[in-house]
Amino acid sequence: MPVPMDAFDDVRPAAESLDLLTEPVAAAIRGWRGPVPVEELRYVDTDPAIADTESLVAHHGAWLLQQSANCVVVAGKRGGTVTLAACVVRSHTRVDVNGVVRRQLGARKASFAPTDTAVGDSGMEYGGITPIGLPTSWPILVDSAVADMPYALIGSGGRRGKLIVPGKALAQLPGATVLEGLGVA
Repeated sequence: MPVPMDAFDDVRPAAESLDLLTEPVAAAIRGWRGPVPVEELRYVDTDPAIADTESLVAHHGAWLLQQSANCVVVAGKRGGTVTLAACVVRSHTRVDVNGVVRRQLGARKASFAPTDTAVGDSGMEYGGITPIGLPTSWPILVDSAVADMPYALIGSGGRRGKLIVPGKALAQLPGATVLEGLGVA
């Protein structure tokens, strides 16, 4: 089975590409800790015009959809309290916002966070938000199918470039919780 690295000519260690990453992502990679070595995180330079999964897959091959994951920011609300959370699901699925996410956050209502909030609070660009480098106060919800991926192609914090990260590294991020059924068809 192909891996995301097979789709790109120039794949390099993310730690050697810090100048191409947004500051929160670069800081997280600089301070990387955990059982997955930082050398396993890779960066590929991509055209920002094809940053969206659909365009990227159309350009590089349909098989890449099965190797990709998306990170979306959700706002859970209970009373006057709003909790922002990152949800990481396989790209061919959608986030179960009103079921799994709402229950996990203990929220009465959950919805996708407004773009200005997601971008402003994460320090990342819309269309490139990644779970690596998010504020430590945010829960990171990772679908079990993503955690089981040998490698996932995900955003790099900006519209230009992607990260290729072992699924188990995403599952082991600080504040991460692996959930069954987070991503639904």
